[in-house]
Amino acid sequence: MHRKPPEAARSEAQPNEVDRAEVSEPLPISLTVSGVKRLFGDDLSQLVEFAKRAEDAGIDQIAMTDHLAIGPRTDRYPYGTFPFPNDEPWPEPLVTLAAMAGATRRIRLATAVLVAPLRPALLLAKSLATLDALSGGRVDLGVGVGWQKEEFDASGVRFGSRTARMMDVLRACLVLWRDAPASFHSETVSFDALWCEPRPVQPGGIPIWFGVAASARHVAHVVEIGSGWMPVGADVTALADGVRALRAAFSAAGRDPASLGVRANVPIARGADGRADLDRSIAEGIPRLREAGATIAAFPIAAYARRREELTALLTRLASLA
Repeated sequence: MHRKPPEAARSEAQPNEVDRAEVSEPLPISLTVSGVKRLFGDDLSQLVEFAKRAEDAGIDQIAMTDHLAIGPRTDRYPYGTFPFPNDEPWPEPLVTLAAMAGATRRIRLATAVLVAPLRPALLLAKSLATLDALSGGRVDLGVGVGWQKEEFDASGVRFGSRTARMMDVLRACLVLWRDAPASFHSETVSFDALWCEPRPVQPGGIPIWFGVAASARHVAHVVEIGSGWMPVGADVTALADGVRALRAAFSAAGRDPASLGVRANVPIARGADGRADLDRSIAEGIPRLREAGATIAAFPIAAYARRREELTALLTRLASLA
């Protein structure tokens, strides 16, 4: 991913001395969209407007999160306290990114992450390929296995086999994007002699990024078909350990370790009032991410903005990193 911010973004907010010293070679910036109810209210068209404003600010990527539904047991959330109420809206990410694609020209369109085991392989391949073609090749597919059993039960998918199903779905997508006709056979996905058009316009198909822990099993999956890794959370020590493991595995498999993309969350620094301090997060967090091996710095917008009006200041500050 290459940063090509518009001149308007450069003139709107110039880097200060801290930025020049500590972000001399800026990492590409990605924004994770969540907190939709609080930031955008009932007017989901504002999500499209936000994508346009992010592009104008020189942001490199916008990423949509994913839940088909929320069940009552958010206490099972494995990454701490679930940060949103049960009635929080979760717009379907590919539909939302399609609307954003029509309103933008440069910014990359990502999922962070799509719960891939819940999608039928053929439908997912067709939806993503169509989005990639319509957007001019701007799609990044971030995937995860999910954590909420209720979503799987309601979708008729076995929760216990979700990792294997995810890999079957992704391998099938790659075959459908590559071959015409395409055939694929696995335990959960099988088909013969299918033409699935259109295909992605990006050479080799849509890049797949794994939002998983860097266990030996998941490392093998990234090495097999992945373009990048998206660690959950913002533990820089775990990030560095995972990058080392992945680069070593890439080398062992004959893949160039320098080709590994790493989209990592910027550690959130908090002020005396407990709120996220964006300036400190940038000054302290981005150098640590770069040192640990990150190639993209991700900011969850809900952590830095409590109201829609605060999004302007967020975009203006991040524009100064271009």
